[in-house]
Amino acid sequence: MVDPPLHKPAVENFAVAAVWSLFADYGWFILIGLIALYVLAQNLPRKIREVRSPPPAYDPDAVAKREEAMMAARRKMQEEFNAQAEMFREKQKEREEEKRKQKIAKWESMKLGQSYKPPLGQSPAEEPDAGPSTSAAAPKPKSEKKPLRSGGFNPLSGEGGGSCTWRPGRRGPSSGG
Repeated sequence: MVDPPLHKPAVENFAVAAVWSLFADYGWFILIGLIALYVLAQNLPRKIREVRSPPPAYDPDAVAKREEAMMAARRKMQEEFNAQAEMFREKQKEREEEKRKQKIAKWESMKLGQSYKPPLGQSPAEEPDAGPSTSAAAPKPKSEKKPLRSGGFNPLSGEGGGSCTWRPGRRGPSSGG
């Protein structure tokens, strides 16, 4: 009888060692590649069917209903906008009328030689400008502002700056060696 060999053939050992070496060096890349192939195999047939299938037929009645609903919504929004615009115009006219009345009252009081006092709740700053006709009114006196430094400090002249002065460096190449 022949005894079985104690060692496997060298070719078989070489193949197993080569596969293990390949997995040891590139194992993560192989794993990620296999996962990517699995995901691609799951999704690719569905994508191919979607591309090959003809687009669904449109129901003209549904399209017409959708268009009518959109037109009705647009019409409603336009009516709301028109109503808001009309209210704004009315308020604007009221404001203009109020300004006109204030100008007339101011003019009448100035004709009589009286000072104009705006109604309660309105400051004199809020009253509208009457243009060049109010140039007869006395201008407000300007307040004199004190200078920030009284010493006449001018950094460009070098005067009045105290003991700290800046002088430019020497011209020419540096003298070092």
